[in-house]
This record gives sequence, C-alpha cells and structure tokens, in this order.
Amino acid sequence: QVMLVESGGGLVQAGGSLRLSCVASGTNFRINDMRWYRQAPGKQRVQVALITNGGTAIYADSVKGRFTISRDNVKNMVYLQMNSLKPEDTGVYYCNADGFHPSAPGLLYWWGQGTQVTVSS
Repeated sequence: QVMLVESGGGLVQAGGSLRLSCVASGTNFRINDMRWYRQAPGKQRVQVALITNGGTAIYADSVKGRFTISRDNVKNMVYLQMNSLKPEDTGVYYCNADGFHPSAPGLLYWWGQGTQVTVSS
C-alpha cells in the first residue's frame, strides 16, 4: 500500500504565492511520474502539471509560466510552486503518482487526500 499526503494549501490574495507539498510513504513501492490535479467546485478534476521520472515537466495552459512542479526522489516528494495566483486557481489540489507495488501487477495509480487552495480577489 502507498499513501500520499499533501500539505501547504490555504487562503491567499490574488497575485500571491503558495507552495504545495506531497510526500509518498509505504513499503516496496517505486514511483515513476508524479502529477498535480485540481478540482474547482462543480467542475471536473483536471491535470495541472506533470513531472516524469526523468524530470521533464508539462503544464496546463492555464498555469504555464506561473506554476512550477518539482520532485525530490530521495524524500519521495513532489512540490507545486504557485505564483501570481488568480481567483480561478481556487480549488482542491490533489497529488497523484504512478508506479509499481508488489500487491498488484502492472502500473498503479495513487492519490492524495487533497488540499484546499482559495485565492481571493
């Protein structure tokens, strides 16, 4: 079993910054790619950023140039630095990772519990 725990959400004013963190824990797991998703009230969950196991980052057009995804493989952590925040960035942000675990065959996907980000105007 693998658990992802997120932190760093909060309330900020438009134009402010916030840094989200996510740590993976468990035994006998190997993580490949890591992602951040967000879900605004009444909206579908959408991918915001992805970082591959090789360090290549991909961003949604809505956040490109403002958000930066990074990872620390030694600490089993992924981060999302969010700058120049806008009210439309408001939502629950979820950490996601894919990888392998002996409990099941093939590529597996794990999710964090989500952390609330609210950007006021």
